[in-house]
Amino acid sequence: MRCTLGIDIGTSSSKAVLVGDDGEVLATAVAAHDVRRPHVGWVEMDGAVWWDECVRLCRELLEGEPAADVRAVGVSGMGPCVLLADADDVPVRPAILYGVDTRSGAQIARMNAELGAEAIVAVGGSALTSQAAGAKIAWIADEEPEAYARARRLFMPASWLARRLTGAYVLDHQSASQVTPLYDVEAERWHESWWDRYAPGIEPPALVWAGDIAGRVTEAAAAATGLPVDIPVIAGTIDAWTEAVSVGAHGIGDLMLMYGTTMFLVATGEETLRSPSMWTTVGAFPGTRNLAGGLSTSGALTAWLKELTGTDYPALLAEAAASGPGARGLLVLPYFAGERTPIQDPDARGVIAGLTLRHGRGDLYRAALEATALGVRHNVETMRAAGADIRRIVAVGGGTQGALWLQIVSDATGLVQEVPRTTIGASYGAAFLAASAVADPHARPHIEDWNPVAHTVAPDTARKAFYDTMFERYLRLYQETREVVHELAAEQAAAS
Repeated sequence: MRCTLGIDIGTSSSKAVLVGDDGEVLATAVAAHDVRRPHVGWVEMDGAVWWDECVRLCRELLEGEPAADVRAVGVSGMGPCVLLADADDVPVRPAILYGVDTRSGAQIARMNAELGAEAIVAVGGSALTSQAAGAKIAWIADEEPEAYARARRLFMPASWLARRLTGAYVLDHQSASQVTPLYDVEAERWHESWWDRYAPGIEPPALVWAGDIAGRVTEAAAAATGLPVDIPVIAGTIDAWTEAVSVGAHGIGDLMLMYGTTMFLVATGEETLRSPSMWTTVGAFPGTRNLAGGLSTSGALTAWLKELTGTDYPALLAEAAASGPGARGLLVLPYFAGERTPIQDPDARGVIAGLTLRHGRGDLYRAALEATALGVRHNVETMRAAGADIRRIVAVGGGTQGALWLQIVSDATGLVQEVPRTTIGASYGAAFLAASAVADPHARPHIEDWNPVAHTVAPDTARKAFYDTMFERYLRLYQETREVVHELAAEQAAAS
């Protein structure tokens, strides 16, 4: 049974999948984990867990499918993350996660002062925000000099797995373009003088593309995982971009909506578009550029409500559907972990407006779903204002299993969403990249054959005027509560 194996390290779990040559999912495995939040604005994870879960998931899949003939391995992971390791590849501290970790404000201010905000955008494509991995490297150097002094290499989840599996020290261009401001987007290379200034002593990883072969499984890695020795391992990339691969949403004019712990959006074009509040990156493949955005919460917010109410998802969804558009007069700002794009405000906080004693958990759940939908609309409108030509929208991720959430997003945004047959996500995309890497050049697989569109979700035009009004209130609510919320955020930080 010829197949490829894909594995993805996510925020709340790691997932692995065996996929046959025709795209059929043969087996899946999941390992749940938690991130650490030791202070307000800090989100970390022990990098050793990434390899431990890779080993465990590979063994679970291969022991469950003894006839599997694995030809290649694909890797993927959340990002941009900062895992610094010493000369022996031992992490010097826990990994600092992507834009949900907001600790590097002082380093961002210093870089802007020293380099100039305009110069940073010209070189790196994006303004410095909590998403900028380069600023987080500088934070470790400033705040934990003893740990930094031991650091010799930079990894993200996908490149860490590639290292442990093959011994290769590489990073894909897409991930590198989020190590802002240390990567030159137009030249597609490290900015050497800025790297030496803000990441001294760390060897820059070799740059490759997401689908390139990083190396081959070593004997030690094979013994640990059960994988065959010497099979290829692709370099991989950040999960949102691998999710886009999994549904064929990386063509010019495509927009991917990833429904996960956070909501991520990736618009693909040929031109380098710059927006002060979005992220400009290199694409997963040569010749493409992305304008990307992300909500700090989406599935994290619904999971919080589920835990808070002690109710299961089916009950909450049924009650949310019964609540109806507008959640009987509720409006939520989903900034429960600060917010990334397009407001770029790490000190934003969640707001629930309009509550009365008559509201129940279903109303709150409905309002939370609508909040994420309005956040998507805010991002899409900002992308289009920056020049993004969005012609096709593809939805992916665990949240696509719920029809209500998809419909609310379409109603609130006016977007038609294509939903593919397989919505496993990044692990499936990684398996596809692995299959493409080892296929005959004249017979490479096509994702449209592997994963065709199953159905589309169209907006209910009768609700357009209602959600237009809701969106105007959504924008106004943030502006009119921001000052008070920032004061509260400062108190929370002082008490942590």
